[in-house]
Amino acid sequence: MYAIIKTGGKQIKVAKGDTVTVERLLSEVGSKVTLDEVLMLNDGGKTQIGTPLVSGASVTAKIVEQKRDAKVIVFKKKRRQNYRRKKGHRQYLTVLSIEAVNAGGAKKSAAKKEAAE
Repeated sequence: MYAIIKTGGKQIKVAKGDTVTVERLLSEVGSKVTLDEVLMLNDGGKTQIGTPLVSGASVTAKIVEQKRDAKVIVFKKKRRQNYRRKKGHRQYLTVLSIEAVNAGGAKKSAAKKEAAE
């Protein structure tokens, strides 16, 4: 079973046991985080695609580390104008260990449809 989640403006494919690096999440190391923005869920042969999110689905993860990425140098120059600017940037990152992919809401919504009919 795997899911495609959205965090930090990016889409990431995750499965149970994976270790992924995402944009910074404001929580302490060792705490558990629930990621609710699940765009797609695949359970073997059955695929659920959200519009835009899969209702009730979530991913549970544990924060392993808070770190910073490698430095990126931004250098601007205009020739013959004596214009040079050098700037560095290090992005804050969070390392997550995926503990569970929960498909919770799909079965409940199907039960509600049957009850309504």
